[in-house]
Amino acid sequence: MKSNHIDKFNIAGINYSSRLLIGTGKYKNIEETQSAINSSGAEIVTVAIRRTNIGQDKKEPNLLDIISPDKYTILPNTAGCYDAESAIRTCQLARELLDGHNLVKLEVLADKKTLFPDITQTMEAATKLVNDNFNVMVYTTDDPIVAKRLEEIGCASVMPLAAPIGSGLGIQNVYNIRTIVENASVPIIVDAGVGTASDAAIAMELGCDGVLMNTAIAEAKNPVLMASAMAKAIQAGREAYLAGRMPKRAYASASSPLDSHFI
Repeated sequence: MKSNHIDKFNIAGINYSSRLLIGTGKYKNIEETQSAINSSGAEIVTVAIRRTNIGQDKKEPNLLDIISPDKYTILPNTAGCYDAESAIRTCQLARELLDGHNLVKLEVLADKKTLFPDITQTMEAATKLVNDNFNVMVYTTDDPIVAKRLEEIGCASVMPLAAPIGSGLGIQNVYNIRTIVENASVPIIVDAGVGTASDAAIAMELGCDGVLMNTAIAEAKNPVLMASAMAKAIQAGREAYLAGRMPKRAYASASSPLDSHFI
């Protein structure tokens, strides 16, 4: 495989070339947001409906003026919701604002300190949204059992955290992420906790279908350059996964024959 344009992945019936999904928060201004998104090559851009204007306020700048739904898949998310009902209402508002758009990212947080997902409320919201014909990409913990249950509910994609939101700690439990991937029949996208390009590459080497990130790019010293680095890391990690890494050994193995045929 020479290019990630050949190796597409599918979410809710749509094929995508870029496996990097990018957020729109924490940038210095709207121009930096646009430049970082362009540099990332992302095709899916997530927007916090409760914090970002995409048409709710006609007097304020509209993010969709620079991130056109004609060019990007807009992924409205429920950041800032702490119960199922508020998350459901936020998704319904997003669908109205985006003219019937059904793809949403569901996150229902347990508290403001950890920003961990409330699994009970998440499952309740996911069930109702799926029944209401939403295509739900769901933020969850790295618990393989929970991930499978969310898939069984009918979620279009399961998005386990690598580490707490905004922490930049990287993948803290590679075994859980690998287990989730091995048992999934929907796309698995690492969401939250990525800090730098190597973290993104590791997620892809584990077999994840993609990585969603915001803080790792927005809080970099040079967000536009970091967005480019993340795109390259995603592609490198994916190609390494497809290539199949060599087995790990507890002993040395010479890279050339010990018995030469030229002496």
